[in-house]
Amino acid sequence: MTPEEQDLIMDLAFVPGVGRTRTIDEVLAHFGESDGGTLALRLLRDAMERRDADDVEMALILHAAAGASVEEFMEPLIELFPAEWHRDHEDIVRMLGRLRSPETVPTLVLATHWVPEHLDWDENRALAVKAIWALGAIPGPETRDALEGLRDDGNEIIRENALNQLARRGEL
Repeated sequence: MTPEEQDLIMDLAFVPGVGRTRTIDEVLAHFGESDGGTLALRLLRDAMERRDADDVEMALILHAAAGASVEEFMEPLIELFPAEWHRDHEDIVRMLGRLRSPETVPTLVLATHWVPEHLDWDENRALAVKAIWALGAIPGPETRDALEGLRDDGNEIIRENALNQLARRGEL
């Protein structure tokens, strides 16, 4: 993606007090596409192939601005999550959480234990907390088992959040 195309997509990002400075239709017209979700998925896969962190971010911005479905993004997001070369781990966990799919459980559990280098400073473990809350919304025994495994974690933040989710689900 060119710097101009990145700027075009950045104009879709909502800025408090300003709003968006570009419409999704303008961006789609530039790329010669009619569907924002299709374009975002194509750009995401391209960014993954080239290992381009900035373009991953642009694809996720476009996805959100287009109001695209998350379902078709599940497989690439699961593949992308553990990669160290990008900075969108929290956004990926949020998107996977919206799916409420048992297929996302292993990735969300990984997000409770693994701290990407760019988040190493976060003593509050925001990534892990987001993943635990996402797990809490997924029905099924594999999710319950994952949360029960986390309630004995050595990290107090992880333990407390796992216990909160188990209690919220009525599984304590």
